[in-house]
Formats: sequence, structure tokens, C-alpha cells
Amino acid sequence: MSEKLGRVLLAYSGGLDTSCILAWLIEQGYEVYAFMADVGQEEDFAAAEKKALAVGAKKFFLADLKREFVTELIYPAVQANAIYENVYLLGTSLARPVIARGMIAIADQEGCDFVSHGCTGKGNDQVRFELAFYGLKPDIKVVAPWRIPAFYDRFPGRQALLAYAEKKGIPVVQTASKPWSTDENLFHISYEAGILEDPDITPPTDMWKLTTAPEDAPQEPQRIAIEFKAGLPVKVTVPADAKEYTDAVEIFLALNALGRKHGIGRIDIVENRFIGVKSRGCYESPGATILRAAHVDLEGLTLDRNVRALRDQFTTIEFSRILYNGHFFTPEREFVTSSIPASQRTVNGLVKLKLYKGNVGLYDEHESSMDELGGFEPTDTSGFIQIESIRIKKWAQANIRKGQAGVTPKDVYGSRV
Repeated sequence: MSEKLGRVLLAYSGGLDTSCILAWLIEQGYEVYAFMADVGQEEDFAAAEKKALAVGAKKFFLADLKREFVTELIYPAVQANAIYENVYLLGTSLARPVIARGMIAIADQEGCDFVSHGCTGKGNDQVRFELAFYGLKPDIKVVAPWRIPAFYDRFPGRQALLAYAEKKGIPVVQTASKPWSTDENLFHISYEAGILEDPDITPPTDMWKLTTAPEDAPQEPQRIAIEFKAGLPVKVTVPADAKEYTDAVEIFLALNALGRKHGIGRIDIVENRFIGVKSRGCYESPGATILRAAHVDLEGLTLDRNVRALRDQFTTIEFSRILYNGHFFTPEREFVTSSIPASQRTVNGLVKLKLYKGNVGLYDEHESSMDELGGFEPTDTSGFIQIESIRIKKWAQANIRKGQAGVTPKDVYGSRV
């Protein structure tokens, strides 16, 4: 019998890796408790609990974190138009802070000496989880098996894990026909590794789990309306179904269902991981894509130009980087997010959208304001132009004077002068 090393709370998914890690931790001498977070993934939680206990976990904990996931992480990201490298909507990154917080709460409650996870040694999630753990409980100790030589030398590949699972009587679902890893929550699902590591391979059509292929989506567009207050969605109206949604979680679930139906939210990118390597990721973020499109458009009508520029150049970029790199429980995150509500005070209104074959478009026929003055007097522009032109004229005059010394306007401005 191995020496008892203490009590560890394992972030458990029910899959091959964390089931083998659970058994291995017990083998090393840990008393293992299993933790699962319900962040909106499609999962048989009862089956996962049964499996964890059968493998040897002393206790199993399931935390329903969907509401705080939406209100505390997803909604601020919507307000900030958070996006990583102009493409990725940060679905995996957004879930990690609430999962880590749920784990630390149980670890404190149960007197755990350690927390553990099944993140690989090359990925972003190990950083996100562990920095969150330390930001919440600085003295917590972390067991990361995929960075322990005794573990990764013993399990150099999937076949070794499968053999170990068979030896330990751990039931596993064979996934040879789907050679990639996934992470799913209310916001999105991600696909990476396996065959996707070759950027020349097109994702198989049966890989995509959430969304209808755009070419197979309904031929008729669907019209919806989203009402925002202070940059937050407070009501979704679906006229064709005569339905309205006002609860935060229900709003997001409704938008997910609509986006899935119309093939909205698929991306296939190569991103730069925090640890310095590139990684190909495929993502489906249906509801998030709809919300972001609506929010960005409403800001175009309601947000002050300079406020929007500052938010875009600072808050959006920094908040996205903070989320991606796992720096949520930090002073810089508190500083950055404190600016979000101030930027959103005027972002109020109703946005009407058309969902059609992978696209989200506006359809309000009164949107164009070129036929309406709206309190603006065109002659006011003359003075504005005169003021704005002062520095430009000075710059031009200086360049013209240079022409007297051998530099012509043509040299300065090009052949079209």
C-alpha cells in the first residue's frame, strides 16, 4: 500500500484521461474526490458520478454553475466585444474561472490538501486552471499528472491509457472514429488535436456537433429581436414562434438553439497559445456569435466615438488577452473590467436580426438614416471642416514650400496631383 499523501479534488470529465488519472492518483496514495461543473455541456452527469465512484473516488461533487457562467463571464465578454486574434470568442477560456472557483469552494469545504486536473503539458488550460487556483487560494497545492514524469513516461500514448483502463476495469468509449479532443460548455464546443493538427485536413462533416451545416440550414431566414440595456441582453423575441425570453440563462439557450438551426458560429483557425506554440482549433459558438453581432451593431448607433475607440483599443484587447491567458483572478482584470459598465451606459435599444445559412444580418428597414436629419444641421459641418483643416493646411503648406527647394507637390503626393 502506498503512503497516504493527502486528499485531492480532481476536475473530472468522465473521459479516458481523467478516469485513468483518478485511478493513478489512488494508486499513488491520494484520497481522491471527483468534481464536475455543469457549465451547460451536454453530459450524462449521473453516469459520470457512477463511473467516478466505481473507479474509486471517495466522493463526487456536481456544481451547477450555468447562471454565474452567463452573468459573470459571458455577459461582460459580450459587453466588451471580447475576441482573441480577431476570430476566437474565448468559449473555453470563459468557463475556467467559474470552474476553478467552484473547485476551490469544494476543496475548502472538504479539507482537500490538493487539487488536480487532466490538462496536457502543452495546452493553455493548465495555465488557466492553475493561475485561477492560486489566485483564489494561494497556498493550494496542484497535482498536474501530465507534467509528472512518472505519469507521462508510463502513459506515452492513448494505447497505454486504454491498456491501463482495461487493467483497472474502467469502462471507456472507443473514439477511434473521431480522433480529436473536445471541450463543451454553454458558450461553445471546441475541437483540437488528432487529425486536426494537420492544417491541410478539412474537418469531417460529422465532427461538427452543435450546428447545422450552413448549406443544409433552412432556406427561409428567421427574424428575431434582441433588446439591450446597458450593453446586456434583457429580452429575445422570436416572432415566428411567438416566444419571448428574459431570463439570462434562457436567453442564451434560446440563441444557441436558433444559431444551431441556422448554421451560425463555426470557425476553423490556427491560434497562438499562451505558452508560445501554435494550435489549430475548430469552434462552434452559435448564440455567442449572434449576441456579438447584435451588440457591435447597437454600439455603432449608441456609443460615443471616443469612448468606443478607447474601449476597442484597450478594454477589448486586454480583457480578451486576460481571459485567454488565464489571468482572471488578478488586479489587472479587476482594473480592466471596472471600465466596462461605464462604456455601456448608453448601449440601450432593440436590434432586429435575420438568421440565414450561417450569417447574422440586420433587417430593420429604418436603419439607414441618410434620409433623416435627426436634429443635425448640414451647414454646421462647414465650421467643423474649417477647424479640422487647420493642421492639414499647415502640413500641406510646409510640403509645398519644400517644393521650392527641389521637392515638388508631385514628389510629395504622387503622380495623381
